[in-house]
Amino acid sequence: MSYAPLPSNLIPDKASPEWMNKGDNAWQLVAATLVGLQSVPGLLILYGGAVKKKWAVNSAFMALYAFACVLVCWVGWGYRLAFGDKLIPFWGKPNVALDQKFLLDQAFLGMFPNATMVFFQFVFAAITLILIAGAVLGRMNFHAWMLFVPLWLTFSYTIGAFSIWCPSGFLSEMGLIDYSGGYVIHLSSGVAGYTAAYWVGPRLTKDRERFPPNNILLMLAGAGLLWMGWTGFNGGDPYVVSIDASLAVLNTHVCAATSLLTWLILDIIFFGKASVIGAVQGMITGLVCITPAAGVVQGWAAIIMGVCSGSIPWFTMMVLHKKFEFLQKVDDTMAVLHTHAIAGSLGGLLTGLFAEPKLNYLFFAKYAKYVGFFYGFDMGDIPTGFRQMGVQLIGIVFIVVLNIITTSLICLLVQLVVPLRMSEEDLEIGDEAAHGEEAYAIWGQGDRLENSRYSTYNDIEVPARKGSGQVEMT
Repeated sequence: MSYAPLPSNLIPDKASPEWMNKGDNAWQLVAATLVGLQSVPGLLILYGGAVKKKWAVNSAFMALYAFACVLVCWVGWGYRLAFGDKLIPFWGKPNVALDQKFLLDQAFLGMFPNATMVFFQFVFAAITLILIAGAVLGRMNFHAWMLFVPLWLTFSYTIGAFSIWCPSGFLSEMGLIDYSGGYVIHLSSGVAGYTAAYWVGPRLTKDRERFPPNNILLMLAGAGLLWMGWTGFNGGDPYVVSIDASLAVLNTHVCAATSLLTWLILDIIFFGKASVIGAVQGMITGLVCITPAAGVVQGWAAIIMGVCSGSIPWFTMMVLHKKFEFLQKVDDTMAVLHTHAIAGSLGGLLTGLFAEPKLNYLFFAKYAKYVGFFYGFDMGDIPTGFRQMGVQLIGIVFIVVLNIITTSLICLLVQLVVPLRMSEEDLEIGDEAAHGEEAYAIWGQGDRLENSRYSTYNDIEVPARKGSGQVEMT
């Protein structure tokens, strides 16, 4: 049987090796860019709009700094620690990801080069640090944050990523299902953020009592980028343009919408008003909950997960949080404990219940190893279903313990170099004290920036008027 010759655009050459699939490579780069947009500008403007006016610049800048810092650390040593050759069961061998030979070779999974995989995995690492920032907005010393980011990336994120996502990681070999980061990203950032908030200390009392968003529409714009960017977040993780990627995208948005509506209905029933901020929280918990399961559960399961993610974190945030004094002592600015740690754990457990064997085969290319609890009963293989739930629980315990310990040690270490918290005087002032800049300088007290002792770039020398004998500052 003879075949027609390949079209010229599909013939392999030096720039398009035979092992590379152009469609997969193109989608992977697009997916990575969508995830990057979730951070810059997504979370950047979500944070900038969701905080008090005096913290808008600082909050957005923490996100921008983390994005840049993580990339440099990632290509310097982070990627190979997380996805390189095995050093120990939970960590890879440190090495650079910069040399031409490595970057142009085929990635450890997928039909595209390492350069694409390094970029794709970087945007996941970056958003994890930015999510942690959400817990300490409005009081963390920016210089302390500058030290915290590379340390946490190195000694926490890379361990979780290698253990769960690298094929030779111990939890990966055990059979943990974390489709796109419910454990590695959301549970990690939620626990680490809450732990960091404990060590940094609370905002000023008046800021904790009243912390209104300075621009709800801007916050909604950031939330919209976060939601739409999740198409790449979950749709890119099969590392191939497949039917499983399509299912993952649809499940992601179905769960997010269901969760948003559930949260909204609960707000109306118990508080009498439809809260925009509440709707955004429900959207986020839905996106977080479906992340470990996106491509391995059926559509009806995505609906159930959305109902759970819109109600259980709502209950922990609106009811339990107000009843437990310890929870109130820790000042978690953006409630990452509830929206990421609790929603991520919930997603991991529900994945263990609803993971469908055939869909797992499409994703993992292995059959009869990844079996959801309910399907174990249906197949008459109850021990396998129980085992999957056990593995999912082990993963939660590992990530929680890892992040409490490493985040605490990092905060204590940073504290030896610079204070974790801004001074009381600077906390009263906010952005102008931290950066010499304000978000809305043309409004209200914007003129304070002129000739301010805090300003670096806003004081410009101009020639003095004739006869004055002085130089004026404007």
